[in-house]
Amino acid sequence: MKKIFLNIGMLLVVLFAFSCCSDSNISDLKLDGNCSVTAITLDGYKGTMDIASRSITVNIPETYPDTLMKVTKLELSNGATSNLLNGDKLNMSAPHVIHVTNGNLYLDWTLVVKQDKANITSFKVNGLYTGIINEQNKTISVTVPESEDVTSLVPEITCSDGAVISPAGDIATDFTHPVVYTVTNNTAVSKYRVTVTPIGKPSAIFVGLPTTMDGLNIEELTACKWMLQNIPNSIYVSFDDIKNGNIDLSKCKVIWWHYHVDGGVDGKAAFEKDAPEAINAVVKLRDYYKNGGSFLFTRYATNMPAELGAVANDACPNNCWGENENAAETVSSPWSFFITGHTKHALFQNLVMNSSEPTAVYTCDAGYRITNSTAQWHIGNDWGGYADYTAWRNDTGGLDLAYGGDGAIVIWEFPATGSKGDILCIGSGCYDWYSLDEVTEYYHANVERMTLNAFNYLMNK
Repeated sequence: MKKIFLNIGMLLVVLFAFSCCSDSNISDLKLDGNCSVTAITLDGYKGTMDIASRSITVNIPETYPDTLMKVTKLELSNGATSNLLNGDKLNMSAPHVIHVTNGNLYLDWTLVVKQDKANITSFKVNGLYTGIINEQNKTISVTVPESEDVTSLVPEITCSDGAVISPAGDIATDFTHPVVYTVTNNTAVSKYRVTVTPIGKPSAIFVGLPTTMDGLNIEELTACKWMLQNIPNSIYVSFDDIKNGNIDLSKCKVIWWHYHVDGGVDGKAAFEKDAPEAINAVVKLRDYYKNGGSFLFTRYATNMPAELGAVANDACPNNCWGENENAAETVSSPWSFFITGHTKHALFQNLVMNSSEPTAVYTCDAGYRITNSTAQWHIGNDWGGYADYTAWRNDTGGLDLAYGGDGAIVIWEFPATGSKGDILCIGSGCYDWYSLDEVTEYYHANVERMTLNAFNYLMNK
């Protein structure tokens, strides 16, 4: 009898240990009782159970408010109770845990609300040409070279999770006229009008190192998308396209290169090493420049004028640095540069200004995440080779237009001479297109306005 009693005791210890190690109080031994949510609705919207993950999803329309939802139906296993009751009001902007108890047993269920979204999140044709999505107007615009057959383009389309689209992507489609795509996801329905515009001779180009604009980093891509939406007859082109003569530059007024590298590009040797595609296209770009074509170079692309022979002493900005995008600095107040002596230049017109600081141009707002990517010219007898602004002008042939707080030149111009075009350079760390965190814009709108001014100025040269 003693042996039997000892074995029963050991069994009880094992069972107790097993239950303590479980993440719920129901074991695989099928003990009596059940701790299930058998039905739930919030504001009348029915929940869908996933037994394996013990999760419940309630789908609601995309614009339906989720911060105060009422439990309009709750059914549990026989004999079970929970921390949630019929009639409770919940803030469902975050998941809610339902703790179900039945006797000494319990289970936790995760309740989530998912808004039905029917959005096209990306659109590309022939694997090369990316569509610019205007979510507010539900339009998508795609520019392609004139050599592409618009009667047979194959779209690649990405939509919201769970959504279906009609007509389907991945099949040859005639885009001679706009095509309407319908996206459906439960209660949500959206219609997008897609327009493909063939461009034979672009008026403006955004140039980059990657073959397609999808290869641009987020800082560059944000700038590129803005240009395609706001500058008529513009297109993205790679440096290889220019080198290989794949694009007709005969009607192009402005080539813009906005070049970002995490950590910065300091010095001519580093620039040439980091951007070989640009260096390989120099011969074609010099021809374009000598024939009157103009450039807008921003951020580390401001090293490029020396490669084109536009800088008298063949020099590049002498003071460069920058942070990584994923570790960008959050500014506590707006940042600015100064345009003392140049307030009438076309680049600085119609900006949002602080009336108490008529020569300060602010370009970001409090809370903005900025990499402070800077390519500037240090001025002074201490180091850098330029004792003062006159020395810099005489040595480089440039015209200084804006200054940092320490007097460094952060925006400059190599004016058109003879048959050559004009070159504008913006190397200020304040000139930034992308923030990791969304911020209500006020001063940051000056980045777009100044860039539009640059295009208008250069295209009318």
